[in-house]
Amino acid sequence: MSSTIEDLVQSLNPKQQGYVNLELPDPTNGEYLLTVFRLVPGGEMNMLQAAAEIAAESSTGTNFRVNTETKFSKVMNALVYQMDLERELVWIAYPWRLFDRGGNVQNILTYIVGNVLGMKEISALKLLDVWFPPSMLEQYDGPGFTVDDMRSYLGVYDRPILGTIVKPKMGLTSAEYAEVCYDFWAGGGDFVKNDEPQANQDFCPYDKMVKHVQEAMDKAVKETGKKKVHSFNVSAPDFDTMIERCEMIRNAGFEPGSYAFLIDGITAGWMAVQTIRRRYPDVFLHFHRAAHGAFTRPENPIGFSCLYCLNSHVWQAPPASIQVPQESEK
Repeated sequence: MSSTIEDLVQSLNPKQQGYVNLELPDPTNGEYLLTVFRLVPGGEMNMLQAAAEIAAESSTGTNFRVNTETKFSKVMNALVYQMDLERELVWIAYPWRLFDRGGNVQNILTYIVGNVLGMKEISALKLLDVWFPPSMLEQYDGPGFTVDDMRSYLGVYDRPILGTIVKPKMGLTSAEYAEVCYDFWAGGGDFVKNDEPQANQDFCPYDKMVKHVQEAMDKAVKETGKKKVHSFNVSAPDFDTMIERCEMIRNAGFEPGSYAFLIDGITAGWMAVQTIRRRYPDVFLHFHRAAHGAFTRPENPIGFSCLYCLNSHVWQAPPASIQVPQESEK
């Protein structure tokens, strides 16, 4: 790329200047949520101009300059604070006070990968990683249980937990499905899960599926003397139905610890995931990633990534200070 960062800085218009600070002191000081994107600009904008537009759209701004800004609102601007032209990377810092104080995953994603993925100013934009300051993390519940907790419940310490997904994923009746669960458990398996499309199909009604699985589990536990776990897909078309399915499972006679609630997190939504986490803190939570490939496939230039390994550390020190012209206060 022939342009230098200094050239790019000089190309910024007054609006874009408010969303760039390549001299940002200590971005990891706890005041910011930090992101790194792979960015290829589209149209006539250069890389820094496009990055500034992304910072604006994903924080306080829009695609044009507005006259209702205040001195404080400008403090909430996201800031492009680092660039790597060779690797097409830009780092953007978001003041953590922008985000919902209740620990809200969907709110974070709405900001940082919401409208920006559809902007005409970009031809490639992939969120590669996020760093959360402790001041944000303390607002979240965190996982209710770990794999070690499941090991403790199952009494499995010296081998992998053996799990399976019943196949065919659809087409078995509730009794046929439960029979396959029993065969796996009786043969030494530990964990069975609904496949992600499992719901309330006419050939496999949800209530009958729960009843038959409970009976199959009881039989397998009595025969083997070992605890078992089943993960039920409680994803539903609405909140009430989701909770109804959770309560059906809780009241079906399962031993506490012997069941998990599976949520299709991408398609059901983050509100469903966090609702289950907070309403049922004593139940294993199973997040299924159905539809993630629309965002995470490596060849997809637009979206976001699972933890991404770059050739060198993403969270490196900012480059040498470069003065960005700042618009004077009026």
